[in-house]
Amino acid sequence: MESLDTAPRPATDADLPVDASIVGVILRFAGARYAVDMNTVAEVVPVPPTTRVPGGPAWLAGVVNWRGRVLPILDLRPLVGAPLSPMPTSARLVVLFQEDVEVGVVADMVPGLLDCDPESLAPLPATVAPGIAPLVRGVVEFDGPVALLETGAVLALRSQLFSARRG
Repeated sequence: MESLDTAPRPATDADLPVDASIVGVILRFAGARYAVDMNTVAEVVPVPPTTRVPGGPAWLAGVVNWRGRVLPILDLRPLVGAPLSPMPTSARLVVLFQEDVEVGVVADMVPGLLDCDPESLAPLPATVAPGIAPLVRGVVEFDGPVALLETGAVLALRSQLFSARRG
């Protein structure tokens, strides 16, 4: 008869509790709700005066001085096919960062936080605008649909600015 090994074993990553929820900041623009990962949000503030950049793409709202640095401000409305219009007084600037890259994203409003199970992440519906689809990793149901923006893809728009200006 074999004996069972009852000696304690060292803990592994599989033994540690896992926070399985997706936590994000909800942004509302172009009549829809989007969310960005809370861990990549540096700040949410009223939209400061923005300096336009001549020859920039439609989704570049301009730049601002943010904490002594030039911060590109993205307005994602053109990517969903929405017309540009003046921002409401509820508009907010959501400053995103990942490693050493930062951008600001404007939203008509920031109505709250998202907290959902990653298992509820569904693929993008075919009706999603082709301009925004590469920036979205999926959709969750949270008092209605919320598209989850992929922070890395949003930040990658910044690199398109530099290559477009050189060419």
